[in-house]
Amino acid sequence: MKVGVFDSGLGGLTVVKSILSTLKGAELYYIADTQHAPYGEKTQAEILSYSLDITRYFIEKHHIDALVVACNTATSAAIETLRETYPELIIVGTEPGIKPAIETTRSGKVGVLATPATLQGEKYQQLVDAHVGKREISLYEQACPGLVEQIEQGKTEHPETETMLRNWLEPMQKEGVDTIVLGCTHYPLVSSLIEKIMVHHLNLIHTGDAIAKRLLVLAREKGHQNEGTTKLHIYATGEIEEKSISNLIGKKVPVSSVSLTL
Repeated sequence: MKVGVFDSGLGGLTVVKSILSTLKGAELYYIADTQHAPYGEKTQAEILSYSLDITRYFIEKHHIDALVVACNTATSAAIETLRETYPELIIVGTEPGIKPAIETTRSGKVGVLATPATLQGEKYQQLVDAHVGKREISLYEQACPGLVEQIEQGKTEHPETETMLRNWLEPMQKEGVDTIVLGCTHYPLVSSLIEKIMVHHLNLIHTGDAIAKRLLVLAREKGHQNEGTTKLHIYATGEIEEKSISNLIGKKVPVSSVSLTL
């Protein structure tokens, strides 16, 4: 089983980490498209173009069996086109965990942290429409411009990052929000700061484990035995903070440069 995974940078490695602990006997190819990061502040057309280029690269160079779009923004902009273009490919996307957040909250007050593009996307609105009406829920949505860049620079504990998060989170804290959806795969990397600011007991909803389990189900349907060792190969289209990769994955993984011009 050969699996291609991509995101605009480090964030998708939170998904890769879950896949590594779930999927056995596979080759994982991860592309951090740092040349075009952050996706959350690009147009839908630009994100779709990047997503198609990366998928074509995975297929032509690595002959992948499955694709994981480890980015909420790219899922919203590109998943339907990718599935139409490559119907033979297993394709798993990423979406904000609105449903599990609603099932988890006790106060009925749910915060959503996401990129501007995700919150403006049609897919996100469909999720909200489908699930929020099922019980009395107050949704506190917050776009987080600039947060992905801080994380990409390794500033997960930086005072600047804390100030940004405080500005966004303190209104939620005062309102009694008890559950926060991390609507970007980068955001689990600042979980400790979020918990520090919110003070009281907090449920943080991110989707790496759910994606890994879904990928395994679909792989088994295609005959995957899920035995043996899984190997990880990491590529970047631009600069990347390699120390952060080691901290996240738990071991040093070499990073190769890649050009998506085929």
